[in-house]
Amino acid sequence: MISFVGAGPGDVDLITVKGRRLLEGADIVIYAGSLVSKAHLDYCKDKCKFYNSAYMTLEEVIEKMVEGEEKGLKVVRLHTGDPTIYGAIKEQMDFLDKKDIQYEVIPGVSSFTAACSAIKSEFTLPSLSQTVILTRIEGRTSVPESEDLEKLASYGASMAIFLSVQQIENVVEKLKRGYKRGDVPIAVVYKATWEDEKILIGTLNDIVDKVKKEGINKTAQILVGDFIDSSYERSKLYDPKFTHEYREAKN
Repeated sequence: MISFVGAGPGDVDLITVKGRRLLEGADIVIYAGSLVSKAHLDYCKDKCKFYNSAYMTLEEVIEKMVEGEEKGLKVVRLHTGDPTIYGAIKEQMDFLDKKDIQYEVIPGVSSFTAACSAIKSEFTLPSLSQTVILTRIEGRTSVPESEDLEKLASYGASMAIFLSVQQIENVVEKLKRGYKRGDVPIAVVYKATWEDEKILIGTLNDIVDKVKKEGINKTAQILVGDFIDSSYERSKLYDPKFTHEYREAKN
């Protein structure tokens, strides 16, 4: 069995209990060394073999998986955050399907939720936004034209933008055109939950200067929307005048 495991955003304690148990029992761990904290490997047994996928091709990763499976070993493919978001796991699973090798996917805490927690906010606020858009700007990996950042911003929803801080000027330019205003709140969270985490809060009008001043050009989440700093309506869930399945309204 091959186990794709989400390691979480940085803090090793944010891996799931199931993910930690799989690591502890693994014979082989193939980890995303450019993003996953190596402290996770301290929980593995002494004879566990480690492979850093940052230096490997897809074919080399699959080769190690197949070798482990043929020897009856437990293999963990350790991804950063949640493996189902920008994890490039589909192409790995397709290879395993062709070879009739069984696998499982263990979810993890994503950097977008970790970043929102870091700024002590909530994406979905009544009267402001009930939608969260996860996206990225085009780079070496293309983005469908229908998902251009400017078009997505025009919805006015809360947004979490991955893998894009290196193009912060371009990001902000597109967001301004989409939101049609420059005072939209924005947060850039560098290495959320890591010891060297940095949080920058501003608006579309001033965030570029703040990011450049700090020299942040990778490993950061960009959160955008009025949920960061605006008034909102109280939730109906705990409103004393609201009746639901578990509680009657109070006059």
